[in-house]
Amino acid sequence: MIDTLTSTPFFGLGLTLLCWFLAVKLQKRTGLLVCNPVLVAAMLVIAVMVVFRIPLENYNAGGDIIKMLLAPATAVLALNVYQQRAVLKRYFWPVVLGCFVGSLVSVLAELLCRMFQTEASLVNSLLPKSVTTAIAVSISESAGGLPGLTAASVCVTGIEGAMLAPLFAKLFHVTDPVAEGVAIGACSHAVGTSKALEIGPLQGAMSSIALCVCGIITSVLAMFFTV
Repeated sequence: MIDTLTSTPFFGLGLTLLCWFLAVKLQKRTGLLVCNPVLVAAMLVIAVMVVFRIPLENYNAGGDIIKMLLAPATAVLALNVYQQRAVLKRYFWPVVLGCFVGSLVSVLAELLCRMFQTEASLVNSLLPKSVTTAIAVSISESAGGLPGLTAASVCVTGIEGAMLAPLFAKLFHVTDPVAEGVAIGACSHAVGTSKALEIGPLQGAMSSIALCVCGIITSVLAMFFTV
């Protein structure tokens, strides 16, 4: 009975939307950083599947539809960059330099993997962890990485950035909205950008720009750092 109900595409879509709705409600009610909607929604989906012993293939029947929308959603980000072209023009070199340094530091994390003699497939999977999922998965696949591991690392990175960004901004006295937005977008991509939008419109705009610019820079750097 359960297998019949969960084998349709509507199950994966419905479960994801329901868990996201509950996660957003929880975050608004509690206001806690740990109650990040992406983290809570993912945990709820996993819990439902484990408790009811639902095969991953059943969820993917609908979940793959959401995955298919990642690439168009990433392309649409170009519209935000265009809308913020005046801001980008004003802070062009600081933004580009900040994104380059952020992307370089993220890619250099590969050195830690090499120090611990990690397999090449794992190294290439973790290499693009700080860019948005659609770009990261493409980089990982072209380098022989594991797309599933890449997607998971991107989610973890984004959630950590969204949770810790406000704390680090206070800790290091970052008050400039441009610097704050670029930092969030460079290290925690789309999930961090959603948090930046909550902090302020300029932070959100700069985070969106940094997200796109870092995706381009990381794609280029990956050609030189893949194992």
